[in-house]
Amino acid sequence: MSQEAMAYSPLIHLVDDDAAVRDALATLIGTVGLRVQSWASPEQFLREFDRAAIGAIVLDVRMPGVSGLAVLDTLISQGVDQPVIMLTGHGTVEMCRRAFKSGAVEFLEKPVNDEPLLEALQNAVRLHVRARERDSSNRVARERYGQLTEREREVLGLIVAGLTNKEAGRALGVSPRTVETHRANLFAKLESESLAALIRQYGRIIDDATA
Repeated sequence: MSQEAMAYSPLIHLVDDDAAVRDALATLIGTVGLRVQSWASPEQFLREFDRAAIGAIVLDVRMPGVSGLAVLDTLISQGVDQPVIMLTGHGTVEMCRRAFKSGAVEFLEKPVNDEPLLEALQNAVRLHVRARERDSSNRVARERYGQLTEREREVLGLIVAGLTNKEAGRALGVSPRTVETHRANLFAKLESESLAALIRQYGRIIDDATA
């Protein structure tokens, strides 16, 4: 696989102190075309794993030194966005509850059945891809919003609030034709194809800017 292809290929981080489990799970995960990086030490994983990669994390609950739940708490506190699947051979209801409360997307008991794990991983990767795409779209939208003039932002806010050109013009003390011109400029600058897309993409940004 080329370096360019690897950059976009999902990467599964497998954190488990049991070498036999790591090897077996890595082989299984590889059968569905997912790359795997195995870690015996949770401490080394936290220091060195690629936070920018698309993928997911498979994390054993019981490990010497740092528990899987402690690792999960660290990941969440650091803003790591890769979905986490927890594995345990000694699961309890309380442990499961805590894992989900801390942000895990799945909790599976060992020995893990192949199908539930692979399904959970594929769902987690899809979830991560959508989240990254949404973050990228929001970042671009904020950059475009930052390039608007003050008057264009005022017009955008009134449009998103549902005002007509005539109502917006009255609120701003300008003619409806002037509002129409600003509106056309807004759609061009923000690269929005419809009013619905404009409202969906910029409604929250406007709320944040005026909060």
